[in-house]
Amino acid sequence: MDILYQDEALLVINKPAGLSTLPDGYDSSLPHIKKLLEPGLGRLWIVHRLDKATSGVLLLARTAEAHKDINTQFERHQVIKVYHAIIIGQPNWKEKTIDLPLRPNGDRQHRTVIDQETGKPAVTRFKVLERLGEYCLVQAIPETGRTHQIRAHLSAVDLFILGDKLYGGRINLNLGNRLASIPLAVGFANLLAGSMALHARSLEITHPLTGDRRKFTAPYPDGFMAVHKQLCQFHAGM
Repeated sequence: MDILYQDEALLVINKPAGLSTLPDGYDSSLPHIKKLLEPGLGRLWIVHRLDKATSGVLLLARTAEAHKDINTQFERHQVIKVYHAIIIGQPNWKEKTIDLPLRPNGDRQHRTVIDQETGKPAVTRFKVLERLGEYCLVQAIPETGRTHQIRAHLSAVDLFILGDKLYGGRINLNLGNRLASIPLAVGFANLLAGSMALHARSLEITHPLTGDRRKFTAPYPDGFMAVHKQLCQFHAGM
């Protein structure tokens, strides 16, 4: 994995999809961020997490003091997180704020669900960046940090992230049949290597030592870029 930034207080990496942030609850022998990085970099504190199938900017603290400071910024909503996703579908809006309460582990598939009575407040701001035929590149800025928030909010308006089998269901499982008319050189599933097209693009915080605002940006992984390139080429040729 690539290190985007490091100093005595912070470590910022570009987490690859398929790698867990924390130890797996069922198999502790599986690799995770701390297990891979601490032998070479010393003790690390997890500040926030990304889903295993999500790539992108992940911030870790290198001291207890930095950990406390960044946690406080998250609690006060002073951290700006920006995600990019390739979604299936064409929303009838350019920008949209989804304000729907969420409850994690809300069904038999352990998905996060909309729950108006017992769910916790959750707000995500979406913006369409590119329209690419049956797909869109969208930006998502979560103002809260609920489990699977972006995926659950998109699902609530019948939009799904490419490769997200948990929330996309049959749409993502049957991509080959659904897109048989599109002459893609390589299947999307192969390009994404079993992951999904959700990428933590940037993270902005106040540095705990200097007080300066810092923004860290992670380049797209190869699979995400390959899918986007094919969609652009196909859309341009329509």
